[in-house]
Amino acid sequence: MPNTVLKLQDASIFQGVNLILSDVTLEINKGDFVYLIGKTGSGKSSFMKTLYGDLHLKKGSGAIVNYDLPSLKEKDIPYLRRKLGVVFQDFKLLNDRNVNSNLEFVLKATGWKDKTKIADKIADVLQRVGMQSKGKQFPFELSGGEQQRIAIARALLNDPELILADEPTGNLDPQTSVEVMEVLQDLNKKGHTILMATHDYALLLKYPNKTLKLDEGKVFEVVQRKQ
Repeated sequence: MPNTVLKLQDASIFQGVNLILSDVTLEINKGDFVYLIGKTGSGKSSFMKTLYGDLHLKKGSGAIVNYDLPSLKEKDIPYLRRKLGVVFQDFKLLNDRNVNSNLEFVLKATGWKDKTKIADKIADVLQRVGMQSKGKQFPFELSGGEQQRIAIARALLNDPELILADEPTGNLDPQTSVEVMEVLQDLNKKGHTILMATHDYALLLKYPNKTLKLDEGKVFEVVQRKQ
């Protein structure tokens, strides 16, 4: 199944010894845009952490970008994360270096050595998020929306097979949220697969996509009517 990017079958998600979600069965295919919704404390973060290797999948089966989650070894996690682009709510940019250096840091950490290729890649991802003029600026000189665009650019650096966006608009005002959403929608139209955890229902109405809801320890698909 070359088009399946994420598949879980009867999976149970634990945080330590606490069962957070049970009997999770779902599939995300290449090119999908999928929302993950649910109240605070419903398990969205635990779900995301399981996908990028922060929490171990102890029960059930699951595979993400061709990595088997139950048998995932500590040494595999950096390689798994290279095939995933993770975008967090709080940007996680390094404030003591400018935008270009933030992106260069990630590329060097993942094995890039050629200076020209590094520069070209940085220019490419900044252009894709409409931030090509901001490379010399420091994160604290940018607005929240601009910082989140840089965080999305960082997630694109290693051409991920799946972008995991964990509440990417959680710290942003409604107008800026829409701007960030437009960036994500545009990336999806260009073929990127995106799973986005959110509690912003206005975005779901404005940009209807497949939606998974977490409720009372279960995950189920919400049928949305297209506008």
